[in-house]
Amino acid sequence: MNDIRVLVADDQELVREGIASLLGLQPGIDVVGTARDGTEAVDGAPSADVVLMDVRMPGMDGVAATAEVRRRTPSCKVVMLTTFDDDEYVVQALRAGASGYLLKNLPAAELAAAVRLAHSGVAQLDSGVARRLAAALPGPGALTPRETDVLRLIAAGATNKEIASRLYLSEGTVKNHISRILQRLNLRDRTQAALYAKDQGLL
Repeated sequence: MNDIRVLVADDQELVREGIASLLGLQPGIDVVGTARDGTEAVDGAPSADVVLMDVRMPGMDGVAATAEVRRRTPSCKVVMLTTFDDDEYVVQALRAGASGYLLKNLPAAELAAAVRLAHSGVAQLDSGVARRLAAALPGPGALTPRETDVLRLIAAGATNKEIASRLYLSEGTVKNHISRILQRLNLRDRTQAALYAKDQGLL
């Protein structure tokens, strides 16, 4: 398996270089570059699998940069680097397409593990701010039991193929279920669906 290519975006040089150095020592992780602001992050995203994105940067901030990365390089995942006080930014970033967020003081090994999870499509959500983030999520919708099963598996990080296998469905049927789930709950993507499922206690 190829190493996961990571780009670290942060306007503070000490933080940026420190994260890059520590992360580069972790197995399976290849730090391919750093960025001082959102514009550099967007430009560097095509060479990365995962961008670790600070939320507050001069010029183009992390939220705007996340939206641009997801638009221009949809194969690249974006994970925010933030603190507990940045809930509003986190919510905006998730809406922009981020795969979740991490805290800057996370140990290097845990940071690497989180990068691997994001790369595999598993949404990141710290339990400490779940209640506050939940306020930005839509209220419960009327899902069928099968749609609830699909939503639970999405939150567990299962792919469409894995969901189809587990529930004895075709992949086309799974895609239809997911489309209806997103529509009924007024959610944008799988990441928001996973966060919603966790907030509703479906895991």
